[in-house]
Amino acid sequence: MLFQRLVDRLPDVSLRVQRIIGALVILSQGGIAVTGAIVRVTASGLGCPTWPQCFPGSFTPTPHPEVPGVHQAVEFGNRMLTFAVVLTAIAAVLAVTRAHRRREVKIYAWLMPASTVVQAVIGGITVLTGLLWWTVAIHLLASMLMVWLSVLLFVKIGEPDTGVPRYTVPRPLRLLTVLTALTLSAVLVTGTLVTGAGPHAGDKSIERPVARLQVEITTLVHAHSSLLVAYLALVVALGFGLWAVHAQRAVLVRLYVLVGLVIAQGLVGTVQFFTGVPAALVAVHVAGAGACTAATAALWAAMRERAEPEPSQG
Repeated sequence: MLFQRLVDRLPDVSLRVQRIIGALVILSQGGIAVTGAIVRVTASGLGCPTWPQCFPGSFTPTPHPEVPGVHQAVEFGNRMLTFAVVLTAIAAVLAVTRAHRRREVKIYAWLMPASTVVQAVIGGITVLTGLLWWTVAIHLLASMLMVWLSVLLFVKIGEPDTGVPRYTVPRPLRLLTVLTALTLSAVLVTGTLVTGAGPHAGDKSIERPVARLQVEITTLVHAHSSLLVAYLALVVALGFGLWAVHAQRAVLVRLYVLVGLVIAQGLVGTVQFFTGVPAALVAVHVAGAGACTAATAALWAAMRERAEPEPSQG
């Protein structure tokens, strides 16, 4: 098989290199979401009005009387970051395959390039439909899902292949963590609805204005903020439970980080609401969403570990 022959020619890949690649996958997946937000708040969403080309007949920006150069540069830059996403995803697959990692690790690694292809298709649809709010929403939600999966990949890489899986916290607390993750999903969904009804449409063309979600934005903001409070309450309740069972330090550290991130995210959202949603804070808010997603995934992953089997007696 051609792929296997290619892998066999690669040098040995240490665990340290695998972990570095895994970390780069997380950063690239989160980074593409942030640059996507920058595209939207700078109204550069149609800086490259076609896909996969930037303009008909050209994959790169071209002087155009109706499309400012800065908008072309911002949108094209976001597309270029896609190469970083693709390269890190491919590197993850090659690294874990060359290292002969267990099947679970390889599956998570292959999810990276597979999901990148899906994101490229969603991105193309978003451009070709003129930045319809719901396509933008799906694009962001897919990015958050990829951040979650990339964190799990990083954790799986660090576990020994010969280890025996075991849970580190009782089942009720694991179920509470699942509920926390589901609530986070609802927070993200309502956040995209707020964006869909908000002032940053991604393009300011008078001739072809971007259709917005026709729902009172204050109502959506209240729903979004209420779910964020519920998310924080669940995280705090989970914390009390973990303290009560004397959870491992690794689990508690992830909990503390998550609580801090959720509080910070709430503060950013509050400032946004009372200052008219400044563009810079939108990018910060998206970065915070990615960080909260990654931290929740890390907390969930810490509740199961693969420990090396104890040597048999006798």
